[in-house]
Amino acid sequence: AQQPGTPLSDQEYRQFFRPLRATRRASTACLLRALYGCQNPLVQRLDEYENHGVIPEGPICSELPGTPFFPDFCTFSFYRCIRKRYFIKV
Repeated sequence: AQQPGTPLSDQEYRQFFRPLRATRRASTACLLRALYGCQNPLVQRLDEYENHGVIPEGPICSELPGTPFFPDFCTFSFYRCIRKRYFIKV
């Protein structure tokens, strides 16, 4: 079992994003995030699920060129939505 707060494994990510694979569905999740913010219970449940039950606190490290870290998971998630890179895992 993974430690709480760690990202999903590649296989877990495939399963997690399977219902969101259609870009339309992923963009809908992003719209919910944009409208209601990261404090929304549904958005928080998705974030917790994506990170083994705990939303990571503090900076989120990134291997993305020009974006070495994000101040928190919410900012990282907004970045994915804005860039339409719904399925990146860092």
